[in-house]
Amino acid sequence: MIKPYRIGQIVPSSNTTMETEIPAMLTARQLIRPERFTFHSSRMRMKQVRKEELAAMDGESDRCAVELSDARVDVLGYACLVAIMAMGLGYHRKSEQRLTRATAENDGNAPVITSAGALIDGLKVMGAKKIAIVAPYMKPLTELVVDYIRAEGFEVVDWRALEIPDNLEVARHDPANLPAIVSSMNLEGVDVIVLSACVQMQSLPVVAQVEAQTGKPVLTAAIATTYAMLKALNLEPIVPGAGALLSGAYK
Repeated sequence: MIKPYRIGQIVPSSNTTMETEIPAMLTARQLIRPERFTFHSSRMRMKQVRKEELAAMDGESDRCAVELSDARVDVLGYACLVAIMAMGLGYHRKSEQRLTRATAENDGNAPVITSAGALIDGLKVMGAKKIAIVAPYMKPLTELVVDYIRAEGFEVVDWRALEIPDNLEVARHDPANLPAIVSSMNLEGVDVIVLSACVQMQSLPVVAQVEAQTGKPVLTAAIATTYAMLKALNLEPIVPGAGALLSGAYK
């Protein structure tokens, strides 16, 4: 019997996408590799994507990390990109260190990945210098995300804020709208398109379509998080149909 890897996720209480897209990718991987996975979550209260509510939610992340370490998960993902980026430049490093320490103090040491840090690292792995970004947030929060990414050394050539304040409505946004949104953007010189700078906005069904449409690699927060989880587990970061980063070209 193959012992499954336990995938832990800290998710906003209104998030419904990370518990579908990450399992979908890792389940697809099971078709081509022998490893198996189980999925476990702990939730932080959040309904409206506003800076004040995001900060209050982040305060619950330590509790969630400890709860998941009770289950002795093998890797733990903090599944809210904007909550991290709204806390100040470089905050993903502080969060990852603090939450990893919390799991260790509970005798359930597990590597902690934030979707924010995973996106930054994924862009670096892909050698991106110039990028375009689609995000569902209101413009002020999207500007925070853009500034955060710029501070990590990337040039943001163009970006779109879809201005959806309710987190449940973010999940209901039809991913079929994304190719048209991307087609309206300036992609000149862009190395990578960040199709969803949000773990709640669905995008996986159209990643391949946008890559074919633009001729450019596409990355999303969920894809980057999956890549980082597989690397943390010392597994080959390959998932069929999940874009360039998980194609096997970047190991």
